[in-house]
Amino acid sequence: MDNRDFQLNPFVKKFNNYINKIDDSLKRELELYSWSEFYLPLKYACNGGKRIRPFILILCAESLNNGYLGSLNSRVTENIFTVSTAIELLHTQSVIHDDIIDSDNIRRGMPSFHVKYGYNASILTADFILGMILNIVAKINNNQVTKELSNASIKMSEGEMLEIRLVKNHNISQDDYIKVIENKTAALFEASSKIGAILGKGNEQQINALANYGRLLGIAYQIHDDLFDYNNEERLFNILVKQNDQDNEFVEIMENTYLTYSQLALKELETITNNRARKILEELTNLETIT
Repeated sequence: MDNRDFQLNPFVKKFNNYINKIDDSLKRELELYSWSEFYLPLKYACNGGKRIRPFILILCAESLNNGYLGSLNSRVTENIFTVSTAIELLHTQSVIHDDIIDSDNIRRGMPSFHVKYGYNASILTADFILGMILNIVAKINNNQVTKELSNASIKMSEGEMLEIRLVKNHNISQDDYIKVIENKTAALFEASSKIGAILGKGNEQQINALANYGRLLGIAYQIHDDLFDYNNEERLFNILVKQNDQDNEFVEIMENTYLTYSQLALKELETITNNRARKILEELTNLETIT
């Protein structure tokens, strides 16, 4: 939805055919609310981003269908892209809340949502987005998809609440940190990959493998992201680093930890038939290609 990302980010440029389709689907969903006072704020909230979570959903569905969606009927394919917008909207809703809680004033090079629209409008917009997601799952009418989105939303809130408590106490273990990101970040990665497998008509083994892939990749993704910003004193990871006397040693340990999770995610793909979509999923475990 914003060409600046295509110019600045090699990942977005490489996979712009997918991202354009996701953006088109998201735009169609937003247009349903063109009558609403929330319409322009919603467009702002959804502007930019790599769309990594809906991208994973689509790839997981493709990986179970010879690397393409062509073998599925048009209704199923439409549902896959529609649910991908629910995934992106849930991420967007969490970003609005995160930026308020973390006092982040910049997001994707632009003023954060609460800076542009204020705190009251931010809370209401996030609530409105949850209503949109409910509308999407009602249209899809798939109990498994509804359950996975609900579980992800609950886990994300639990992760955020745990992080608030840990930051306040300033007493954080590595296990605490992993627990937070397993809920706050990895839960939506897991939901994305698992829903893609469900809608892609995977069997139980394939669905579980791809769900594990998403969860493990999500943990690796967040550790990798935090390693770029560990000098920010207000963040959970940064507090964890500063609790360790040998900062450089601990950072190296965490670099190895994220690589371990990436490799574990890669291993989960062994149960999936080798095809074009699986190769892209494998490529995503090299997180240098995403940032």
